[in-house]
Amino acid sequence: QDLLQICSKTFRLLEPQRASLFPTNPSNMSTAVEKQQTFQKQRQDSSFGASCTSFYTTEEKKDSYETLEDVLLAKCADEKVRAVVQDLLQICADITEALRAALVTVEGSTNDFGDSQLSVDVIADKILWEAVKKSPVIREGASEEDPIVRNVDEGGEGEFTVCWDPLDGSSIVDNNWAVGTMIGVWPKKTGLIGATGRDQVTSVVALYGPRTTVLVALDDGTYEFTYGCSTEGDVSSQSTGSIKDETWVCSRQAIKIQPTSKIFSPANLRAAQDLNGYRNLVDHYMINRYTLRYTGGLVPDVYQQFTKRQGVFCNPTSEKSPAKLRLAFEAAPFGLLVEKSGGKTSDGITGGSILDVQINAVDQRTPLCLGSADEVDRFNETLGLTNSGKSETTPEAGSLAANLQSKFTKFSAMISGFGK
Repeated sequence: QDLLQICSKTFRLLEPQRASLFPTNPSNMSTAVEKQQTFQKQRQDSSFGASCTSFYTTEEKKDSYETLEDVLLAKCADEKVRAVVQDLLQICADITEALRAALVTVEGSTNDFGDSQLSVDVIADKILWEAVKKSPVIREGASEEDPIVRNVDEGGEGEFTVCWDPLDGSSIVDNNWAVGTMIGVWPKKTGLIGATGRDQVTSVVALYGPRTTVLVALDDGTYEFTYGCSTEGDVSSQSTGSIKDETWVCSRQAIKIQPTSKIFSPANLRAAQDLNGYRNLVDHYMINRYTLRYTGGLVPDVYQQFTKRQGVFCNPTSEKSPAKLRLAFEAAPFGLLVEKSGGKTSDGITGGSILDVQINAVDQRTPLCLGSADEVDRFNETLGLTNSGKSETTPEAGSLAANLQSKFTKFSAMISGFGK
């Protein structure tokens, strides 16, 4: 009982509405920076071995932090986009509170893809549907759990089509590992079908861990907001979970992903048995002592690129290990955030940007690679993809690339239809 009481007190320290962004002790800040510098120096010494593979934060505590409202006014010119971002962050706050009180159990139902639905999946999806129906700026919604674009615009003034994966990480959430929500937002003029990821007006990815943090694509780049902190970066005075100015603070501004990386997240490793290029790429990571950081959850595995300012996530596919990632719900929202941060993406087929792939089906699936630009180039080159991004593509090659992507899209749609 005493030990569980200690755990309860520790949880209250870490839970979102009471968390501080960074250590308040100034001496800790210099210690963190010195520790990272020492580790990086030791990494260069081959005699140190492979044990020195950690990348510690060098973020230092600021005197004050800008609020969500302040950043949106300065970095998001479109009033309706500001409104939809605020609506979506309210949703992420509500999901945060719901996850704290929900057990992970099987609901006895399946989604459109035949996956068993968990209690937390259903809860998160319900929160999203209820919220988008109330939003005056959202006209259409589509969930990965039920991939149909539905009209939710009762007032007739909605502007955006919003697509979401309510809770990515169903296979790891029972371990109490970090999971997340991914949301893409398209304007009325394009809608979803026939549009590309580049048409998105914004995208939002939330990570639910000891703290809740959210990445948002704004006019000049990617910004991170942390839930539950005051503008001083300490314990928030709010305890109700409702959105106040001081409840969401900007913890990282205009994030930049550096072109080189020593962190890798190799998804769908089964495909390495079929693809010599992927096997060679993984060998390169191991031989050159890259740091493996992979949980099996797309959100935490890609999110680290924004906190560590480097990384590469790759998910190629083969005939025996087909694509699982959804273009509209997962690849496009994260792709926008990565490219706005100076990173690069690959569609895993032509080597072109994932943001240029046309969305022809709500549940369209795709291979994917994204992260540090040099590493995405390495992925394209090692797997022998048509367009490495380093040189211009000839019209003939461009036509072939488009044909390959078109064939993959049709095949993906056919496979998805088998289970319906």
